[in-house]
Amino acid sequence: MSELKIRIADAVKEAMRAKAADRLGTLRFLQAAIKQREVDERKDLTDAEVTAIIEKQIKQRRESIAAFEKAGRAETAAQETAELAVLKEFLPQAATQEEVAAAIDAAVAEVSAQGVSGAQAMGKVMAILKQALAGRADMSTLSAQVKAKLN
Repeated sequence: MSELKIRIADAVKEAMRAKAADRLGTLRFLQAAIKQREVDERKDLTDAEVTAIIEKQIKQRRESIAAFEKAGRAETAAQETAELAVLKEFLPQAATQEEVAAAIDAAVAEVSAQGVSGAQAMGKVMAILKQALAGRADMSTLSAQVKAKLN
């Protein structure tokens, strides 16, 4: 069993003991998403795969928050924000701006050395960065930085 899945299971137990219903609901929802993927793929997930699920959940919460705020539903947006905070606890420590910049420079240099340019270069650079910074940086922000770097 992956270390991250164990941490999530322990957090569920702590939330049960503390009677933290909102936190427990978020953690159980996350566990269900992990279990669903394991059943679909018929294998135990690695920490990297669990991190990808968490990132997807975070992205969904961010989109929901934006939609709820636009619709003037502050209470629902606040609930989604609380869920987002719980999910972020299980991501690796965020990369610093210097680490992100260095990773982008290295990926762009690697792709340039292969002679790739244009839209293909963007895809290849993002693929490299997704592996290097998985769970440690927001991919939409990275994408904008890479686009600026390539242009």
